[in-house]
Amino acid sequence: MVHLHSILRWAIVLAGLWAVIRAFKGVSGKTPFTAADNKAGLFFMIFCDIQLLVGLLLFFVFSEKAKAGLADMGAAMKNPALRFFTVEHTLMAVIAIALVHIGKSKVKKATSDAQKHKLALIFYSIAFILILALIPWPFRQALGAAWY
Repeated sequence: MVHLHSILRWAIVLAGLWAVIRAFKGVSGKTPFTAADNKAGLFFMIFCDIQLLVGLLLFFVFSEKAKAGLADMGAAMKNPALRFFTVEHTLMAVIAIALVHIGKSKVKKATSDAQKHKLALIFYSIAFILILALIPWPFRQALGAAWY
């Protein structure tokens, strides 16, 4: 499950980057909001939802780190790696995924193409930045995981 969770991160990074770039191009180029723009946000949201499901399974069923952190929250808060996976990673992921959903909903309800691109850019960019921050990249010494 950890490997699946790790591989899905790349799908989210690529889909999020695609959604943000399309929204940026729409805002800067004042282009119509097309089906491709809609699909970019949709795929970003779908991959985030799948990742959330896998993450929740990891958190509550398969992860020894999460079980240890939940068993003794006081000790988890004193250990940076355990705190990251028990609290920070989980909370930021839920917030980021909520932002993607809120953004997708607001884009759907927007009346003009310019407003759709602007809302997509704002919500998807903030979610994408949060997602990049919550990933335990290999270069983060205390948290480092594999590239895949």
